[in-house]
Amino acid sequence: MTFDRRIKIAPSILSADFANFGQECRAVEDQGADWVHVDVMDGHFVPNLTFGPAMCKAIRPHIRGVMDVHLMIAPVDPYIEAFAEAGSDIITAHVEAGAHVHRTLQAIRGAGARAGLALNPGTPAQAARPLLDDVDLICVMTVNPGFGGQKFIHSQVEKVRELRAMIGDRPVHIEIDGGVDPATAPLVAAAGADVLVAGSAVFRGGSVSNSAPYGENIRAIREAAEAALR
Repeated sequence: MTFDRRIKIAPSILSADFANFGQECRAVEDQGADWVHVDVMDGHFVPNLTFGPAMCKAIRPHIRGVMDVHLMIAPVDPYIEAFAEAGSDIITAHVEAGAHVHRTLQAIRGAGARAGLALNPGTPAQAARPLLDDVDLICVMTVNPGFGGQKFIHSQVEKVRELRAMIGDRPVHIEIDGGVDPATAPLVAAAGADVLVAGSAVFRGGSVSNSAPYGENIRAIREAAEAALR
């Protein structure tokens, strides 16, 4: 991975066809996705159950680019090595998930992955300040984690601005996860985000056998975000 601040679209496979994950990953990349986002939920830290390391390992051969794995689990540390071995390029853990998040970030980097830090809507930007030199990505949750298809929480746009100012010239991505579509993408892009996770807004209207709508949806989000930067 090389660092740049160009807008990147990361479809969340939480909204994909669960029976065809490999083909869905190939389809969204063929249609212009920059990263593939994998939402891991444990039914404890968040009220939903999704995937584990075995699924990540299974889809890894189908992803040519970046596999961006978001761990909405607690505890996190016992599973870092397994997700790294499964081929995760980025592993993101929540600051709220444990008492020793700095140790978690060290473990992620030690396992050979890029380290991400996620902030829930109720967590202030300042929670990331002591960790800015230990992360490669900060994920701002613009919905409460646990389910796809929720409405964007507009109060989080100011958090993105705060983070952008704090990060300065550090090579740290700001990722947005939740409620991203062509209407909300410009708001967060203008505030300083460069990675936009979108689930239903990407997969809506398409399928593995008819993936053209994926491309149309990705282009609409990208164009809306990039227009805000001109």
